[in-house]
Amino acid sequence: MAILTVQKPTQAGATLTLSAAAAGGDSFPNTGIEYFHILNSHATLPRTVTFDSPNTCNFNLAASAAHDLAVVVPGVSGAPANRVIIGPFSNVRFNDGNNRVQISYSDAAADLTVAVQAGA
Repeated sequence: MAILTVQKPTQAGATLTLSAAAAGGDSFPNTGIEYFHILNSHATLPRTVTFDSPNTCNFNLAASAAHDLAVVVPGVSGAPANRVIIGPFSNVRFNDGNNRVQISYSDAAADLTVAVQAGA
């Protein structure tokens, strides 16, 4: 498991650096303005990325696997684009005890690259 670094764009522009998703999952520090980028490079198979919801959310729904956020990222031929941007993430719902969002991937993160971008 890796702790992903939040990348901050500037007015001059910045290239987002993607890194391989960790088979055991990843996490990132969350202030409530971060966006998660995920790219699935598999030719046909979709992959699922799941964001753990360890807390009761602002709708008063208790933490449970059913309350996690699962997003399907299509394979290259499954959609016009295979890069998905997700977020921002409520710190009330998604932050763990270390103020990080915990992420897991289907298929041991095969063919996935990820990055975290700070929002405005």
